[in-house]
Amino acid sequence: MTPVEHNPALLPPGVAGPAGAPAAAPAAATGPAFADVLRTQPGQPVRFSSHALQRVERRGIDVGPAALARLQDGVDRAAGKGARASVVFVDQTAFVVAVPNRTVITAVDREHMKQQVFTNIDSAVIA
Repeated sequence: MTPVEHNPALLPPGVAGPAGAPAAAPAAATGPAFADVLRTQPGQPVRFSSHALQRVERRGIDVGPAALARLQDGVDRAAGKGARASVVFVDQTAFVVAVPNRTVITAVDREHMKQQVFTNIDSAVIA
């Protein structure tokens, strides 16, 4: 009678096979890195890139506490749906946001929106 060979891939992690056989290696972790999860938690403040700050200043866009709270809520909702790049509309302003790092890339007011084409976006949020 020939001995039965055990396939180590079929054994649960940490369970040793026949006597003298090494235990199976634990499966590799999958999913987002812990730092990425922390970065995308709801409630984290929204940041503005230098380009976005220039646009806000040059175009006289109001980013008061109420508008900022609505923008942050819109980014939280986009992050909750797994968005990566989103346009968040707050009143008469469109904010293009890199959702994973919660950074506003640019801001466009109603007057300048007529000539704009938003590309490389996977979602839109009305906040």
